[in-house]
Amino acid sequence: MTERIKVSEAVGRTLAHLGAAHVFGVVGSGNFHVTNALLAAGVGFTATRHEMGAACMADAYARATGRVAVVSVHQGCGFTNALTGVGEAAKCRTPVLVVAGDTPPTQKMSNFWIDQDAAARSVGAVAERIHSAETAVADAARAFSTALLLRRTVVLSLPIDLQEQPVDFSEADVPELLERIPPAASPDGVRRLAGLLADAERPVIVGGRGAWGAVAELRRLAEASGALLTTSAAGRGLFAGDEWHLDVMGGFSTDGAAELISRADLVVAFGASLNRWTTRSGSLLRGARVVQVDDTPEAIGFHRPVDLGVLGDSAAVAAGVAAELAELAPDGRRGYRTAETGRAVRASRHWSEQPFEDRGGDGLIDPRALTNALDALLPMDRVVVPDGGNFNAYPAMLFRVPDHLGYCVPLAFQSIGLALASGIGAGVALPERMPVVGVGDGGMMMSLVELDTAVRLGLGMVVVVYNDSAYGAEVHHFEHETDRLGIVEFPETDIAAIARGFGCEALTVRAVEDLEPVRAWLSGPRDRPLVIDAKIAAFPSWVLAHTFDGE
Repeated sequence: MTERIKVSEAVGRTLAHLGAAHVFGVVGSGNFHVTNALLAAGVGFTATRHEMGAACMADAYARATGRVAVVSVHQGCGFTNALTGVGEAAKCRTPVLVVAGDTPPTQKMSNFWIDQDAAARSVGAVAERIHSAETAVADAARAFSTALLLRRTVVLSLPIDLQEQPVDFSEADVPELLERIPPAASPDGVRRLAGLLADAERPVIVGGRGAWGAVAELRRLAEASGALLTTSAAGRGLFAGDEWHLDVMGGFSTDGAAELISRADLVVAFGASLNRWTTRSGSLLRGARVVQVDDTPEAIGFHRPVDLGVLGDSAAVAAGVAAELAELAPDGRRGYRTAETGRAVRASRHWSEQPFEDRGGDGLIDPRALTNALDALLPMDRVVVPDGGNFNAYPAMLFRVPDHLGYCVPLAFQSIGLALASGIGAGVALPERMPVVGVGDGGMMMSLVELDTAVRLGLGMVVVVYNDSAYGAEVHHFEHETDRLGIVEFPETDIAAIARGFGCEALTVRAVEDLEPVRAWLSGPRDRPLVIDAKIAAFPSWVLAHTFDGE
């Protein structure tokens, strides 16, 4: 049945009909009606306290579910407040749709006026807009399809002068989504990759976010070729439980894992970009031939030259290569999977099992001892979300993860302060799991307003604040050059007291024994966040050392 409704309602109902999963946003006059239209059509809504928080929550939600999450913001300043989170999502090719009110070009004297299309493109998002009442449904459907089918972050600008215009609307007139069939690799690409694996003595297979749907196929291929398995940071957890996996490749690797990867004579990346962080600026690949498998042509060779690029879906390519390899080596291959290598893999896999000299004392806790103790306390049904900074490696790697859904790393834009909101988004997407957020005091102070959102949601998340009263990365970066570090150091802040003010449970930790109240919180209803203000001993982490070395 056709109805005569306003453009704002037609846009909201179109997005809901196409499958918008959840809306995160801060509502103003420019996005009030379209947001209510989405809600009225049955889409869930989370009101955030800041637009950047909304963008980060939507990013994490979409990563966890694969569905399109919506960010709803006011025109101009509301949109620019969200830009860092939008940039993070865009760099990760996360299917997020930002619905933003927009000031018409006839009103450039308005305080809200900016060129939103240019701003969206500047951070790598796709700029779309509602052009007229007559095209509103088609415009909204095109924006949604681009987000979902092309895995892009899309900004849909909705001019306020169009929102009130009438339009004839029927759900039957909403364009159907096209079916996206994963691309298959060419027979030649399959044969060449199979031949390389048949000849390799020490092959390593790397899985990234683009390999999330290919775990079984990659494990079979690795077994057939005798390859070790590892992942990019974004793919962490893909091969959890496999006896031949090395956890994460690159700056997060243990020394033993990095040594094993650097000895490979063939590295095959499936859905992983092989950027400087994954390769330690190329140092882990110096002795290997490199193959990159991806379903996006521009991704192949983007960060570094490769010896062979294979265009295709990770699962389809892995299955095809395994079948070809079975003909080339019908009895299978031992490859890198020797008894000696197996012992090295087991000894090198987990950072939590690596020895260290405890540097805690004088009222400060070693961040490694802190994280290992919490890892043992907290349930494994978790989503680990690390923020950026010197401390980053501890929550990013010492917390174990159950699978690839148990890890969300919002560091594509290298911004600090995104993890708290990302943890909330992951918690909304995966309510059966406990978000475990690791954040520095700097990032926490930037984003702590979203504790209010977590409290309103009754979210039983754990927020671990690695508090060294400084921007620790900058302190350790420049302390050898100057003693003028006051611009990156701060007085001690009682973050636990601030968290209680928002309604959280909170405790201050200066030694492992101070973690005992965590047990009581875990045994309770878990109906509010637990914030742990950990006063940590300050020293450069291993990841920061690699950054300084350029590896």
